Amino acid sequence: MNELLEFAIHCAFESGMIQNKYFQKRFGIHHKGEVNLVTDVDMACQEKIIELIKENFPDDDIISEEKTNRYDGKKNRWIVDPLDGTTNYAHGYPFFCTSIAYEENGEITHGVVYNPIFKELFFGIKGGGAYFNGEKMRVSSIQNMKDALLCTGFPYDLSTSKRNNIDNFLKFLYKAQAIRRDGSAAMNLCYVACGRFDGYWEIKLNPWDMAAGYLMVIESGGMVTTVKGERFSIYNNEVVSSNGFIHKDMLEVLGEGQ
Repeated sequence: MNELLEFAIHCAFESGMIQNKYFQKRFGIHHKGEVNLVTDVDMACQEKIIELIKENFPDDDIISEEKTNRYDGKKNRWIVDPLDGTTNYAHGYPFFCTSIAYEENGEITHGVVYNPIFKELFFGIKGGGAYFNGEKMRVSSIQNMKDALLCTGFPYDLSTSKRNNIDNFLKFLYKAQAIRRDGSAAMNLCYVACGRFDGYWEIKLNPWDMAAGYLMVIESGGMVTTVKGERFSIYNNEVVSSNGFIHKDMLEVLGEGQ
């Protein structure tokens, strides 16, 4: 385990301690939009992680969900979601995490995702594999869509935008064994990586939602593309991830009616 990865894990654990401290207790909840929440815990986790990064890697750039971000393509970059699954956290539903990724020369090279309630630590290194609580991960071997457990999510503008993923959700209901919707993109990607889900898709995401989890899937032998099957980038706002075997079938379903 190298210095960057050890540091990212340390940051995730520090964030997890804050989340544990306030989980199912009183804390401030605020609205960024009609249904888009941010809590005082999000902000406390972000402040702690940014403080640690600035102390240890002062020359690096940082983008994070709860701050104003400027993209400097010349710098290495930390990509942080201090609390992915804020709505879950605000309601006391124990499915959330901290997600931290490191980008060098346009490539995600390190990723860490940590759920402090389940004590589940996922991490990956480009070219070095991905691990779940110390054990190397591998995507599932399910080859038929009818046997597949899928996952997705819905955008915050669901009620006002026609591009809201509901049509895709309905189509997959008839194609897959079952579908889950549990509110954390980073965790969903990690669950594809470790074989709990066979596929996951979502639209209207941000870099911090996908960066670390994307690396987990790739390093676990899975596949990640856009909805149209094109080359994936965390700076696009959509993702289709799978064990590889059902990827073509997922893309076909997503392409119906387009």
